[in-house]
Amino acid sequence: MYRSHNCGELNASNINTEVTLAGWVQKSRDKGFMNWVDLRDRYGITQLIFDESRTNKTVFELAKTLGREFVIQVKGTVIEREAKNKNIPTGDIEILVSELTILNSALTPPFTIEDETDGGEDIRMKYRYLDIRRNPVKNSLLFRHKVAMEVRKYLSDLDFCEVETPYLIKSTPEGARDFVVPSRMNEGQFYALPQSPQTFKQLLMVGGMDKYFQIVKCFRDEDLRADRQPEFTQIDCEMAFVEQEDILNVFEGLTRHLLKEIKGIEVEKFPRITYDYAMKTYGNDKPDIRFGMKFGELNEFAQHKEFPVFNAAELVVGIAVPGAGNYTRKEIDGLIDWVKRPQVGASGMVYVKCNEDGTYKSSVDKFYDQDDLTNWAKATEANPGDMIFVLSGPANKTRAQLSALRMELATRLGLRNPEEFAPLWVVDFPLLELDEESGRYHAMHHPFTSPKPEDMALLETEPGKVRANAYDMVLNGNEIGGGSIRIHDKATQQLMFKYLGFTEEEAKAQFGFLMDAFQFGAPPHGGLAFGLDRLVAILGGQETIRDFIAFPKNNSGRDVMIDAPAAIDEAQLKELHIKIDAI
Repeated sequence: MYRSHNCGELNASNINTEVTLAGWVQKSRDKGFMNWVDLRDRYGITQLIFDESRTNKTVFELAKTLGREFVIQVKGTVIEREAKNKNIPTGDIEILVSELTILNSALTPPFTIEDETDGGEDIRMKYRYLDIRRNPVKNSLLFRHKVAMEVRKYLSDLDFCEVETPYLIKSTPEGARDFVVPSRMNEGQFYALPQSPQTFKQLLMVGGMDKYFQIVKCFRDEDLRADRQPEFTQIDCEMAFVEQEDILNVFEGLTRHLLKEIKGIEVEKFPRITYDYAMKTYGNDKPDIRFGMKFGELNEFAQHKEFPVFNAAELVVGIAVPGAGNYTRKEIDGLIDWVKRPQVGASGMVYVKCNEDGTYKSSVDKFYDQDDLTNWAKATEANPGDMIFVLSGPANKTRAQLSALRMELATRLGLRNPEEFAPLWVVDFPLLELDEESGRYHAMHHPFTSPKPEDMALLETEPGKVRANAYDMVLNGNEIGGGSIRIHDKATQQLMFKYLGFTEEEAKAQFGFLMDAFQFGAPPHGGLAFGLDRLVAILGGQETIRDFIAFPKNNSGRDVMIDAPAAIDEAQLKELHIKIDAI
């Protein structure tokens, strides 16, 4: 056998034991008459000692040839270490080596394989297999495994059944762009890779599976960012004979279980807020509630006061920034420049200093007196020593701008503690949203989401006011999961397709199989999907998901390690019935 123990388990209780270890050379220290080597594997590091007076001469000389990342096997005796290392579990012992076998030599790595590496992100992505040897990446993958196992344990204990659904499916026009796969045996036709197993999990409910889950790969051909990849993993779930409350309770329980088992944190019942409240109070539908800075609407107190900018605005809204009353003019000007960046798009910003003596000093003192500013402070819940920042303009655009400023200020003030967790539910989303360019409605979630029963009558008259029987779970300002109660009868589903602009023929061609299934006794059902990559990253205290994915893509959607996507040869294209001149 290659090893009797791993490199992280030996301690003083093993002294005088004969052992066999295998792993990679982390580093070596040659003192002439004595040579120490740190041997590393997934489990830890064990120090090896080669002593001129106690080690076979051949073995001693061979040890001097070892380079970083050589793969070796050693046999020897566990002895007490003279200079103990309290920073590692094996720091009380070392191995006096009697036999050494080089299993594989190694080139000098392109970056240092240590926790604090000298390798930039591009080079580490190219040599990802080396990056995985570093503790931060290795531990992130082990952490992901632990989260996934706890998910499986929790759901299985509740009688959920894990079922695999197909990866080669039919392309649909809703949602993001599909990745398509040409079919060799069906000329001119294509499969699509699933953006989610949505229709299949609904069909499993029609099939009577009752409680389904799957930790599943999904694919979306869309622009990338730190928390988005072209292929990602969902914890996909569905339940039959349930209402919204049933689903919220189950998955609130799952999240509470993960926080307790993974982070050792107890969380009380999750707050629930409506979509409208979230947008009005935080400017987005995934608010970070670890800190305050709620929006205060100021139209009542700021308009009709001779200040034309505010008078012309649809919305005047502000936030009180705790303890920022001592900001210098340079710091304030820096924030004004920040909100004017194209990424935010504000045309300017008004500020009010809340002095400790209860008075106010603003950038618009010419137009507003102390009574006006007192009302601003009340509306934004500002205290002495705070600073109020105010934006104005079109309502939706201004709320988004202030939301971005709120998050930026929270980051600068250290209010986004990654070890603090503040989950909540956002409910009562609009069922449909109007695309102003096309004049068509689109499903805010997907076309299988059920309307709120009490809003059904509005579908005919005011479809934009219909609320969805949908819900998102938000954690620390990130949407980690979302779902809905589904439509389970053909008539309602046909009506939904009608309002989404499908003709009867188009609806039948795309989703006829689902509507047919509804005619054979579909139960009421609903579900939810968590983004596993994002959930794991947040639980791990990180903003980016890449280090929690074994082989991630870069911002261009490329795998620089294997150089994909890549061209394929003409013979393959011909076999797939793809014309060369069309490429």
